Amino acid sequence: MSFEKSKFHHPRLAINELGLNYRDYEGSLSTLCAGCGHDAISSAVIQACYELSLPPHKIAKMSGIGCSSKSPTYFLNKAHGFNSVHGRMPSVATGANLANRDLIYIGMSGDGDSASIGMGQFAHVVRRQLNMLYMVANNGVYGLTKGQLAATADKGMTNKAGESSLFADIDLCVMALQLGASFVARSFSGDKKQLVPLIKAAISHQGFAFIDIISPCVTFNNHANSTRSYDYVHEHVTTAAIADFVPVKKEITCGVGDGENEDICLHDGSIMRIHKLDKNYQTTNAMQAIIDIEQHKEKGEILTGLFYLDPTCSNFHEINNTNDTPLNQLSQDALCPGSRVLSGINDSFR
Repeated sequence: MSFEKSKFHHPRLAINELGLNYRDYEGSLSTLCAGCGHDAISSAVIQACYELSLPPHKIAKMSGIGCSSKSPTYFLNKAHGFNSVHGRMPSVATGANLANRDLIYIGMSGDGDSASIGMGQFAHVVRRQLNMLYMVANNGVYGLTKGQLAATADKGMTNKAGESSLFADIDLCVMALQLGASFVARSFSGDKKQLVPLIKAAISHQGFAFIDIISPCVTFNNHANSTRSYDYVHEHVTTAAIADFVPVKKEITCGVGDGENEDICLHDGSIMRIHKLDKNYQTTNAMQAIIDIEQHKEKGEILTGLFYLDPTCSNFHEINNTNDTPLNQLSQDALCPGSRVLSGINDSFR
């Protein structure tokens, strides 16, 4: 059975400066689990691009493999898109950016795609200051392959199968700060009031912008003793052996104010404590941001907000002094000037 999103909409929907309405920035109907935080991220991207009045055809969506990397299908259906190999999105984004620097690049990745198989790629795209927005939908598990623990899972965390995380977690925000990212932030998928402005600021930023988005998995963050687990549901609701049954759950949201804490109850009944940065937080000191993140982590809190911003940084093209004309607009003679020019280049290295 296939489903299609309705093309009908209210005739008086508000329009932006381009004459486009919110629906013009949507994508296909989501096939993620009901209540998945990744869909809230997609909604935030749609709203941010609509409010910025960005032409969809001037945007390139890049992703790797995983539940998170499926998400670009669900926003900006009139944009360019490329779903790359697992962990290799940064290389593809770099190549595309070299070919056409005039596009707006939005990368969507996951904790496995960036913190495990793609960690080397992530590290180098940060340090090279590629002009893009790089988002990680972080749920601490491999949701697409039945919930194994990811490298971002907190030490001691137990997954649905009862497996405990034995190692310290990889904090991608701390890593991005250490590698020289010029825009670093963390948010929660259920806090749209915080997430949308962060995405708008990151898209507008000239340089590498990174946002780590905590997005709880509605399916694999349930434990063996949880009353929301698969086993409990099968025992108390149905006797049929439906291997891929997903209980319908509501999206988790929060409304924590600046400088405040809020305890978020996840679908398994466990508690996640969010602490939002004060609006007067100084975003010019990367080392202080790392210290603040680690101090809150020791208290069992997840710090969210804009950690660091350097508006004067140089991006990839400025650092490498690349041609102002995108490669896809250069002539054949310019791209392949012939053996004489090649010989001159080779002689310069002798």
